[in-house]
Amino acid sequence: MKRQKRDRLNRAQSRGYQAGVLGRSKDNCPYQSLDNRSSWLFGWREAMTERADGLFR
Repeated sequence: MKRQKRDRLNRAQSRGYQAGVLGRSKDNCPYQSLDNRSSWLFGWREAMTERADGLFR
């Protein structure tokens, strides 16, 4: 069960990262549950930081 939960959180983070790379707003987060939403936002923030550092256009 824990592996399954971890995979969902990993997937949320990955999707947040992709949204950040594409320059989407954090308001577009599709998740409602706190765990998934925070993972998505973590990925989004990570991508936005990398964009600011010039890794993506």
